[in-house]
Amino acid sequence: MTTPNMHYADLKDSYLFYNIAQKTKAYLEANPDKRLYRMGIGDVSLPLCSAVIKALHEAVDDQAVKENFHGYMPECGASFLREAIADYYAHKGVTVSADEVFVSSGASDELGDILDLFDTNSTALVIEPAYPAYVDANIMSGRKIVHLSSGEENGFLPSPDDSIKADILYICSPNNPTGAVFSRHQLQEWVDFANKNGSVILFDAAYEAFIEDETLPHSIFELKGARTCAIEICSLSKTAGFTGTRMGYTVIPKELERKGMNLNSMWVRNRTTKTNGVSYIIQKGGAAVFTAEGQRQIHENIKVYKNNAKVLMEALDKLGIWYTGGNNAPYIWLKCPNGMDSWEFFDYLLNEIQVVGTPGEGFGKCGEGYFRFSTFGSPEDTKEAARRLCELLK
Repeated sequence: MTTPNMHYADLKDSYLFYNIAQKTKAYLEANPDKRLYRMGIGDVSLPLCSAVIKALHEAVDDQAVKENFHGYMPECGASFLREAIADYYAHKGVTVSADEVFVSSGASDELGDILDLFDTNSTALVIEPAYPAYVDANIMSGRKIVHLSSGEENGFLPSPDDSIKADILYICSPNNPTGAVFSRHQLQEWVDFANKNGSVILFDAAYEAFIEDETLPHSIFELKGARTCAIEICSLSKTAGFTGTRMGYTVIPKELERKGMNLNSMWVRNRTTKTNGVSYIIQKGGAAVFTAEGQRQIHENIKVYKNNAKVLMEALDKLGIWYTGGNNAPYIWLKCPNGMDSWEFFDYLLNEIQVVGTPGEGFGKCGEGYFRFSTFGSPEDTKEAARRLCELLK
């Protein structure tokens, strides 16, 4: 009899977003005249910018002409896109070669696939609160997980501890769900820790484009020693609205080696074995993001989301509620008022003012008592949600 991967039995029910969906559905069925203000979903609300749409149309037209038609693409990414991404890093003062860039179908896919590079007997460290897929992907592989808690006392940005023994270190900055961003000094501590212990950092930089404070690092490769201990995984989902279009990229430096194995070469072999690459059409659209006009247009959209963050932060400031995030991230992580737990606060907002957020408990035990607001909604809905919040909690 075939034996399935029994590690799936170790997964906890993914109840967070299912419960949110069930609760909102039940509320609307009982209150059909009410309208919800959704501040919980992490999806974008603005369409792709015109530079990307133009490139996508041109790429579709290319596929109708024999001379311009493209079949299979290079598994690691088209050279025109890998070079554009390398140039994007260069403008940030970071040297990355095109053959250290790997084009993917999105950061979520890559965060799971990249675990192929590591032995299943290795240990993964996850800083909580955390994006739930970090934990689940490692459970599926049968890998041991070390949970490092964070909290208000360190701004949800913990330092490494020499008592920690882990091979893979997950760091997300700007963070989902907390919106907190590691400073250069804080991130350098983790880079030094990884090099000292022979660990590899999986640096999730999906939200780097939201950083306003230029003293904060956009890329881990801005830090000394990162090229010998880090892999950076990026996404165009929130940066450029590619949540439904699906494209991201991963940077693996050629210096990154463990036990005589070169991880860049390993990933080339992995991608050429397990994928047929991202479609020509999508890669052409992705390349448009990195043009001067594409950058101008996507930052106009990001400005809308950043203004949403300001509206919500002003409301929380007025109410005297502790929070982090917002300034350099599309998420705001707040302390539930009046000692409420996170699901109690969810129900309170839903039933009293029809505002939907995300309970912190769903991101790990130390998320209990906290709540996440997303800033990806419309400006009109965000302003109304902030108004209702102030009226309810004044």
